[in-house]
Amino acid sequence: MKLEDDNYCFACGRDNHCGLKLSFNYSNGRLTTEFIPSKIYQGYKDITHGGVITTVLDEAMIQAAIAEGIMPVTAEINVRFKMPLMANEKTIAEAEIIKKSSRLVEARSRLLKASNGTIIAEAYAKLIPSKQ
Repeated sequence: MKLEDDNYCFACGRDNHCGLKLSFNYSNGRLTTEFIPSKIYQGYKDITHGGVITTVLDEAMIQAAIAEGIMPVTAEINVRFKMPLMANEKTIAEAEIIKKSSRLVEARSRLLKASNGTIIAEAYAKLIPSKQ
C-alpha cells in the first residue's frame, strides 16, 4: 500500500476542519509539538478524552519516524495515563525513535504539562515501515 498525505489527517492535516492541526519540530533525534485541547475534545466534563491524547502521542511517534526518513504505520501502541488533561491546558508532546530496523521501528512519546513538565501520559509503539 502506498502511503500518501492529502492534508486531511485528523492529527496534522491542515485541510481537516475537525482535526487537531498539530505541527512538529524535529531536532537532535527528538520531535516536539504543542497541543492545547479545546472543550470539544472532552470525555467527562472539562477532561480531554483519552482517545484524543492517544492520537497526539501516536502522531508524534509517526512524525518522529517520518523525520528520520521512515514512512510507517502503527502496529501496536501502549499508553499509560498518569493524570487528567484539562480542556484548554497547554501541553508539549515529545517523541523519539528508540530502535529501528528494516521491519520494525520502536518509539516512545509523552505528553507534558507546559507549565511544569508533569507527565500527563506516555506511550510506547511498534511501527511498521512501509515499502514504498
